[in-house]
Amino acid sequence: MAVTMTKIFADVGPSVLRKLDPTAQRPHANAVNALSEERRERLEHLLAEPLECVTIPQFGRRNAEERFSPLSPNRIVEMTRRKANSPYPTLTLAEEQDRFLRYNYCRYRVMRALAKFPNRKLTAAAMREALHWDELSENVRNEIVEANLGLVPAMVERFKHSGVEFPEMISEGHLALMRAVVKFDVTRGFKFSTYACRAILTSLSRLAMLSSRHRNLFPVEYDPDLQRGDQDDIVRVRDYDESVDDLRFLLSQNIADLTPTEQRILTERFGLGTRETAPPNTPMKTLRQVADEFGVTKERIRQIQNRALEKLREVFATREQPADHAA
Repeated sequence: MAVTMTKIFADVGPSVLRKLDPTAQRPHANAVNALSEERRERLEHLLAEPLECVTIPQFGRRNAEERFSPLSPNRIVEMTRRKANSPYPTLTLAEEQDRFLRYNYCRYRVMRALAKFPNRKLTAAAMREALHWDELSENVRNEIVEANLGLVPAMVERFKHSGVEFPEMISEGHLALMRAVVKFDVTRGFKFSTYACRAILTSLSRLAMLSSRHRNLFPVEYDPDLQRGDQDDIVRVRDYDESVDDLRFLLSQNIADLTPTEQRILTERFGLGTRETAPPNTPMKTLRQVADEFGVTKERIRQIQNRALEKLREVFATREQPADHAA
């Protein structure tokens, strides 16, 4: 009988974000030459890039492969049929949980295979095992991404007046969506769409700010290569102004879903209006000054301010946890 999601989550311990910088070396040439060109490229990528996955204690148990492998006969759900008038397949909550558990189990198996050979050549068997699980993880990831592709144009629509070309924003949104799949912890009980939307918006806001900044500095189209140079000195000199511009942009686009009152209080408290309404060097206001403008107590302004700042922190925060080694 298929294992339900309720049963899966009933006995799990705390999830852990595990990371691995592979030090395993390429197998002997004969083993590598026997691979197809596509699999050789995949192997090179696996050995060169840091890996990570969200693990649960069940991944290390004896029956883990039976329960979490995408090829397992116990696979409990299949992709929901396409909705009428929708170009995208969809996933129910149970299907989504299923996919993320299987995706992270595949990544766990890749990392486990590589971690057994620190600074040593992989055996042909270990190489094949790592490639097998990596291919499975990519298949599951593609299912998750495909089911959530509609989030990208929906989020891009909020930035249509940002000055960035539509194709570029779509491309950036897709990359953010794929990164979100890697970072998402399904055991926390939230819908992936909530996490992914915020990740896409944050990535798009960064792209829009970079493009705007470079349009002001250079009479040429924004090019990431222009960021080369003495970045440390540039960041030190412009750090404050850029931080203020970032906050102004977040407030103007209301990325953090602030209420009008929260927006106004932050604007007045920290001088974060637009450059037209709050010129450079606009002084900050004290809690008492803002409270007098609103006709409330200073403590009430403090509470609203802290709540708004927490929303802004959530926009910038990543779901990074202490690094750990693959089992």
